[in-house]
Amino acid sequence: MPDTMQPAPLPSVYQLRGVVRGVSPLIWRRLLVRADTTIAGLHAVLQIAFGWTGTHLHRFVVQGRYVGGVCFRDDPHLVRVADLGLRPTERFVYDYDFTDGWRLGLRLEQILVMDPDRVYPCCTGGRRAGPTEASGGVWAFLEQTQPHHVLAATLRAVEILSLLLEAEDLTRFGEHRDELATLLPLLGVDRFDRRTVNRALAGLAATGTRAA
Repeated sequence: MPDTMQPAPLPSVYQLRGVVRGVSPLIWRRLLVRADTTIAGLHAVLQIAFGWTGTHLHRFVVQGRYVGGVCFRDDPHLVRVADLGLRPTERFVYDYDFTDGWRLGLRLEQILVMDPDRVYPCCTGGRRAGPTEASGGVWAFLEQTQPHHVLAATLRAVEILSLLLEAEDLTRFGEHRDELATLLPLLGVDRFDRRTVNRALAGLAATGTRAA
């Protein structure tokens, strides 16, 4: 008799759009994650997508309930995104760093059929760099990234680099290292590198973080 066993259905894929609340111009990402991604895995995906380090507390708010992170009794490594009961176009929230108060508005745009030739999770679009850690929250970030501040940071960075190029002793770079480190985020505030994000997300997939 012929084998009538059917292959297991492929997991669905959730297309999510995340936007940093309160910031204009918008900082956003469009992400594809498998429906069997755990809540802990989704947290890791968002950290990479927005350039954060995971050093602060977080939580999801779904249908008025706290999920994952603080105030969550269940194991976020066992609860899957599919278990949340989200419907297409439904919105939920991701809070990160309760001191700075970053909040991502997340929207399930659509549920797709998984492409077996594609690596998940992945980022398919986005704009602007994510806010840097410990930048003080929305109002401080908006003030720091005003065009005149970005211009001043650019001019100062050029000045420092010119001094270093003219210096005979390159060990002087150490004198300016910390200052340059504070200037670089301002210089790249409007830059979003999707390839870099996807390389990091591919690393998650390779280590099995979906179920971690």
